Amino acid sequence: MLKNNKIWVANTADGENIFMLPSMANRHGLVAGATGTGKTVTLKVLAETFSEMGVPVFMADVKGDIAGLMNAGTDSANLRERIQRFGLGEAGFEYTGYPVTFWDVYGKKGIQLRTTVSEMGPLLLARILGLNDTQTDILSVVFKIADDNDLLLIDTKDLKSLLAYIDRHHDDFADDYGKISSSSVGVITRSIVALESAGGDTFFGEPGLDISDWIACDDYGMGMIQVLDCSSLINNGKLYSTFLLWMLSELFDAMPEVGDPEKPKMVFFFDEAHLLFKDAQKALLEKVEQVVKLIRSKGIGIYFCTQNPRDIPDGVLAQLSNKIQHGLRAYTPSDQKAVRAAADSFRINPAFRTYDEILNLGTGEAVVSFLDERGVPGMAEKAFILPPRCSFGTVADEERAYGIYNTPLYGKYTEAVDNESAYETLTQITAEQAEAAEETKKEDKISKAKKTKGNTLSKTAKTTGSTLGRELGKTLGSNFGSLGKKLGGNLGSTLGRGLLETLFGKSK
Repeated sequence: MLKNNKIWVANTADGENIFMLPSMANRHGLVAGATGTGKTVTLKVLAETFSEMGVPVFMADVKGDIAGLMNAGTDSANLRERIQRFGLGEAGFEYTGYPVTFWDVYGKKGIQLRTTVSEMGPLLLARILGLNDTQTDILSVVFKIADDNDLLLIDTKDLKSLLAYIDRHHDDFADDYGKISSSSVGVITRSIVALESAGGDTFFGEPGLDISDWIACDDYGMGMIQVLDCSSLINNGKLYSTFLLWMLSELFDAMPEVGDPEKPKMVFFFDEAHLLFKDAQKALLEKVEQVVKLIRSKGIGIYFCTQNPRDIPDGVLAQLSNKIQHGLRAYTPSDQKAVRAAADSFRINPAFRTYDEILNLGTGEAVVSFLDERGVPGMAEKAFILPPRCSFGTVADEERAYGIYNTPLYGKYTEAVDNESAYETLTQITAEQAEAAEETKKEDKISKAKKTKGNTLSKTAKTTGSTLGRELGKTLGSNFGSLGKKLGGNLGSTLGRGLLETLFGKSK
């Protein structure tokens, strides 16, 4: 909730307000805690306030309850008690819904979200396909060949056709790009086919998402909340995480440098954040860490939501300055170590032991620490998170449909477009090469036939000349002796040459 131009997140046990400063909201954050401790409510409270500030928001909806942001909350005895306890009535608390647009990479529960193979890039695509380092290098070479030859890689059939073409002509590429083994090409191709079978062919295509369309407010100045339905996507953890990382990279590339703005240009919430980093290659982790470090200067705030802070790599965790830690449970020595690590990440408050507080937090309670106006982390404080103004639950199908169709973006992205790309170009090249090969084959056949016919006629002519010479020689020889035979032979040869010249033209 917005209060005094600050993000009111929670209260202390004494009723003191706890705020996050808008100017520090792009320093990223972490919302962590065990299942059922209130993380989703916290995400909604933050998203609501950013929207009220006119800050666009992106949220990954894994369980379907984030969608409730579009509807106003409903009154209950529990909420009335919380409203009274927080003093929200005096602050103008009212139940309200927020401007939400729904997206879905499968196009079932939201506007079809697409990207192209080229925009995804070889590193992220290799992660989806489950390629090893060698196969990833080969895929990078394939993308380089596409760039060098102006071949557009839009969908999976483009990539498959290029792989097949490279495999058939691998010797032609060896000098410039190195040897590309057929076995590796086969593995990559089979992985693409498996991805297509899992529905992956639906989200590679055009029109691809122009992420600048998400930097928008509604007619009342409220920041638009883009909700990506992940209830099906989450079943493929690598695909889910890679798609979110792609969006983060796209946003980083698209946004200009703004330094430290008074409020973020946009805020991203990544739920189930542990999937972003699970089994990720070193090169990918380094890229994510780099983007998280640098995207702050573009006015983008990133908030990771996960069960345990140790799910986040240290290099990324060190960039998350605004922390909301819900309760953790420690049933094993490993769990206890994780809680201790979470507690140690907070600035010490001499009033309590952070480790003990984290273990004893109830639902809706948290240990929090936000940056002050100088960018210094505040001391750990035990807090009670405000209730959301929107609905707690999911939405009905007709309500979701309203969030899908009641936006100009639906008309822009709903229909797929199959533009000319690598598949069409390579199909034409292959057809022309096959036609040229067939023409060459015909010409060789005709040339061979002519040569055979010429040899036969030449042999016939020579035989005829020799026969004439012998017969004439016999006749002249009987009358003129040896001189007649010689004249007859010469005359026969002359007749033979004349016949050849008549048939094939005079030789030079």
